[in-house]
Amino acid sequence: MDKNQNQVGNLIVAGILLGMGGAGFFDGIVLHQILQWHHMLTSVKPATPMPNFEINTFWDGLFHAFDYALTVAGVTFLWRAASLSNTRLSLKTFVGSLLIGAGSFNFIEGIIDHQILGIHHVKPGPNQLAWDIGFLVVGVALAVSGWILLQTKQQKATT
Repeated sequence: MDKNQNQVGNLIVAGILLGMGGAGFFDGIVLHQILQWHHMLTSVKPATPMPNFEINTFWDGLFHAFDYALTVAGVTFLWRAASLSNTRLSLKTFVGSLLIGAGSFNFIEGIIDHQILGIHHVKPGPNQLAWDIGFLVVGVALAVSGWILLQTKQQKATT
C-alpha cells in the first residue's frame, strides 16, 4: 500500500471514529443532559428516586468516557493521515466518513440500547417506538449520505 492510500485509509478511519464520538456526545449532551429525555438506564432504573438518578448519571458518565475514547482515537488517526504526506487531505472524504461514523453510531446504539437491551428509549412515553424508529432512520440516512459522498469522491478520482 502506498503512502497516499494509507493516508486516505487513515482519514476514513479518523472520520468514522470522530463521527461516532461526535454522535455519542450529541446524544449524551442534548438528549441526556439538556432535554433530559432519557439517561442510560431509565427504562430499567427510572431517574427517580435519587439513588436511581445517581446510577443513571454514573452510566451516562461511562457513555461519555466511551465517546471520549472514540474521539481520541479519531484524532490519532487524523494526525497520522495529516503527517503521512504533504498531499492535501480531501474534505469530501473526511465529511463522508464523519457522516458514516455518526450514522453508524446512532444505528448501532439505537438497535442495541433501545431495541435489544431496552435500557432506554429516545423519548419514553407516548410514541416512544416512533421516536426510536426515527432515531434509527436518521442514523441510516446519515450513514448512506456519507457512503454516497465517499463513492462520488472515488468515482471522480478514477475518471
